[in-house]
Amino acid sequence: MTGGPDLVVAGAGGGLAGALRAAELGLTVLVVEASEHFRRGNNTSMSTAMFPGAGSRWQASEGVGDSPERFVADIMAKTGGQADARLARTLAGVSGPLVDWLADSAGLPLSLVTDFTYPGHSVPRCHSVPGRHGSTVIDHLARRVRDDPGIDLLVPARLVDVRTGPDGAVDAAVVQYPDGTREDIPTGAVLLATNGFGADRALVERHLPEIAGALYQGGDQSLGDALRIGGGLGAATGYLDAYQGHGAVAAGAGTLVGWATVIHGAIMVDRGGRRFGNETRGYSEYAAELAARPGGTGWIVLDETVAGQCERFKDFRDTVESGVLVWADDAEGLAEATGLPAGALDAELAASGAAARGERPDDHGRTHWERPLAPPYAAVRVVPALFHTQGGLLVNGDAAVVDPDDRPIPGLYAAGGAAAGISGHGAGGYLPGNGLLPAFGLAYLAAGAVARGRAPETAAHMTTREN
Repeated sequence: MTGGPDLVVAGAGGGLAGALRAAELGLTVLVVEASEHFRRGNNTSMSTAMFPGAGSRWQASEGVGDSPERFVADIMAKTGGQADARLARTLAGVSGPLVDWLADSAGLPLSLVTDFTYPGHSVPRCHSVPGRHGSTVIDHLARRVRDDPGIDLLVPARLVDVRTGPDGAVDAAVVQYPDGTREDIPTGAVLLATNGFGADRALVERHLPEIAGALYQGGDQSLGDALRIGGGLGAATGYLDAYQGHGAVAAGAGTLVGWATVIHGAIMVDRGGRRFGNETRGYSEYAAELAARPGGTGWIVLDETVAGQCERFKDFRDTVESGVLVWADDAEGLAEATGLPAGALDAELAASGAAARGERPDDHGRTHWERPLAPPYAAVRVVPALFHTQGGLLVNGDAAVVDPDDRPIPGLYAAGGAAAGISGHGAGGYLPGNGLLPAFGLAYLAAGAVARGRAPETAAHMTTREN
């Protein structure tokens, strides 16, 4: 491309989708990515690739009744009414068109996940790719970006600043190369898709003290760049105490066991062999709860049926292949294999089995049981983890970054962890998909907003390309 690009995208996660959408709309785009290993090292690539889509055609074909309004209601219920209502409506509204676009234009092989429903979603609305792993998504989108003549990809290079003109509008992106040299790239729009601040220990300790001591299982470039750059331009921030945690990372392997185990009937016990809550409330809040148990660790107990049901997940297959699951023919054998107290473990398996059969209410209020566990049993030791932060720059319905008076900063946009999300405060409001939907949905919306703001001749080019 000659001259400056119409849009500079910082971050090659959901930013890749924003770049493809912008190019589709006739814009020239430069994607700047700090890590040359982004195809395996960012939060999108580490995800389970779950894209919520309310009212999608896949839902319709499966007879699932859903709507953006129902999705908003689920978000508000999960967050106790604390989510940003405007952003919740915006993202729920774009979620269906987004999954359509990801399949039809970006070419992702999406399908509706119907074998279970994640905590907080009242109906099946998460769409994923074969293997249910984000690396498939990143690999596919990266190929599309490299093949698009309207997009340049600059790797490795980090966006370190955004310059504005006398009118306060964006007029240049400042990029730093590995040797320390910097370059001002003229542009009228910048999309911050740099993720959050999970890799910055000082910021995590300041804003997320309850999870600061847990394993960090996210991209190493999530260093709070958007907070620093946006703050320098007068941007408002919010929900900095919000995050996605996870209570099911396999100790000794670092792989994600996955909460599908729980949804299909598994239980979690602490080192004393006892359950300590309703596991089906959500995997995010269980990170802090597990961190607070003795030793900050526990065991997920499952059986052969559950293991078979979870084979669809690459993460679970990786966990099995790592050799960290232990098997036993009965509760006594499992206690011996894990070092857990035999009496306590046997009592918990008996009590949870009775609750699953409807013979008694669960002591912790769990009501969702697909079926009782049956021997032979398996167990895997798990540790809590911080996956990514959910607070950041406040944005409006176009993904434009706003100041404390809700006035857009002209030309500055944010998506994903760079922006404040829809998970309310803390970890308990996180719904599966609350990471990828703001990452891809806000990037998609930002591309549309930038395209609408271009000159009439660009709009004509847009119409030609869309047709």
